[in-house]
Amino acid sequence: MLKKNHPLPMYYQIEEFLKLEINEGAFHPGDMIPSERELSERFQVSRMTVRQAVSNMVNDGILYREKGRGTFVAEKKIEQPLKGLTSFTEDMKLRGMSSSSRLLSFDVMQAPQDIASKLNLEDDGDVYAVKRIRFADKQAMAVETSFLPVSLLPDLTEEIVHGSMYEYLENVLDLRISHARQEIEARAADEKESEDLQIEAHSPVLHIERCSYLDNRVPFEVVKSTYRADRYKFISDIER
Repeated sequence: MLKKNHPLPMYYQIEEFLKLEINEGAFHPGDMIPSERELSERFQVSRMTVRQAVSNMVNDGILYREKGRGTFVAEKKIEQPLKGLTSFTEDMKLRGMSSSSRLLSFDVMQAPQDIASKLNLEDDGDVYAVKRIRFADKQAMAVETSFLPVSLLPDLTEEIVHGSMYEYLENVLDLRISHARQEIEARAADEKESEDLQIEAHSPVLHIERCSYLDNRVPFEVVKSTYRADRYKFISDIER
């Protein structure tokens, strides 16, 4: 129970207590937690103190509110380390989750100028533009558009892109993937992204742009992805 003479603020103690209950299985994803009134009576504190604790947990993505209904336990975020170059399929497999994709479009087009520059293509170079929704355990996680040079992958088909592109490159074409450079920024989802990801309009998302290279330093892919910020987070180990 809470310690009122403890140096840690009461709202912080409530947060830690609720986190412990969630981690120990007292509440599961989708469960509604007790109301502010019930929690204030349980912990013998003001509703304002409870509200601060719950709001902090909502901001951290541990809980979420539904207007007129209450506050619920959120699905645990998928953690993606900012080291190691893996595909979405490989990421989910490592976490024991099933991955799947819904192909939205598969087109051959003249590369836009920014894509042609990143892929070292001539102005009239063609690329495949592959747009997919990526799912983890049947929940929409990201919208992803990949641009790949036709000259490098002349036999690419819709059937192939339903699976893992990295597995196709390495296991079928015997190409070796070396490294990538990626940029991450936070922004609000636009109307189409909100629809594809099944989230509310203008919800926070993580926009990622990555350019990947083979071991001969030839760029083979530019990917623009939009991830749900409520289900995905990136972590990094930093040493001095």
